[in-house]
Amino acid sequence: MPDRKGIYRKKRLDRGIKARADTIYLIASWREIFYLLLPRAFPVGFLLILPAVLHGYWQKVLVFACVYGLLALSWDLLASCGLFSLGQALFFGAGAYLAGGLNYYLHLPPLVTVPAATVGGGLLCAGLLAPVIRLRGVYFAMVTLMFPLLLMRGIETTGVLGGTHGLSALSPFPGETLTAYLAVLAFLACLFLFRRLINSDYGLVLMAIRDDDRAVMSGGINIYWRKTQALFLAGSVGAFAGALMTHHFQFLGMSAFALDYSILPVAAVALGGQGSFAGAALGSMILVPLSESLRALGGLRIALYCIILMVSIVALPEGLFHYLERKYHQFETRAEVE
Repeated sequence: MPDRKGIYRKKRLDRGIKARADTIYLIASWREIFYLLLPRAFPVGFLLILPAVLHGYWQKVLVFACVYGLLALSWDLLASCGLFSLGQALFFGAGAYLAGGLNYYLHLPPLVTVPAATVGGGLLCAGLLAPVIRLRGVYFAMVTLMFPLLLMRGIETTGVLGGTHGLSALSPFPGETLTAYLAVLAFLACLFLFRRLINSDYGLVLMAIRDDDRAVMSGGINIYWRKTQALFLAGSVGAFAGALMTHHFQFLGMSAFALDYSILPVAAVALGGQGSFAGAALGSMILVPLSESLRALGGLRIALYCIILMVSIVALPEGLFHYLERKYHQFETRAEVE
């Protein structure tokens, strides 16, 4: 038998690491540990360093990216159970007005108003949308799109909560860096918890409702109660984002119900990829800095922004995150033939 020493073959890096499932691993070396931790630890460490490195304008951009990331994550959670929303501005505006109203009229500090607006906003949004969760597809999306416009016109007509002038001189957070860290930590915590939730038994039920709600109902599960719970979770996350931005800007106005807070999260999910939550997070971290970088171009910024978005969606219909994940697992190394 000829000596095969010195003969090499190509070997996938993930071979021998994954065992039977993507969440079960067999670790045999430090290189395999590094291979698994790199795509997880590097983005987290990078985000945790950014608030201390960035200053001024770009620190505000980081807060914006985290806020839109929270809205994108809440959208992805609703989509996981078959609820396709165009009303993330409802979640954002509910949290913003609850936090701003508590601070302006009752003089409560942000330490109280932000948690209260998070829970209260989730309850309010779930209560408003619970009667229409029996609607499907575009019909539910149209109703969610109408709610922010309805509330905005109601505030404009009645003049409550400042009306068209809004509420100003709200209590700020202690510092810009603290605000940036709060936004980053909330963004990472939401990403981690949603990924854990969707892979649990509870998350499997939500995805089963999306795939075949009749089969789930035949198993004795109240799908409408589960959808209402998902609305509360998504609404709480969006309300926290609204409360954070209200105290960050120290101002509250009808712009909290702007369509940007509904459209951009959907675009972020479309760019990053639906269903993984990491795709929504990646899309928001790309779109928001990209939009701010092109701001100097004026009106041309919107055209270039739309072109980049359309090209990315057409070229990568699966989403950028799923594409990068697949390519990462296709890395090869040289292994000696035994």
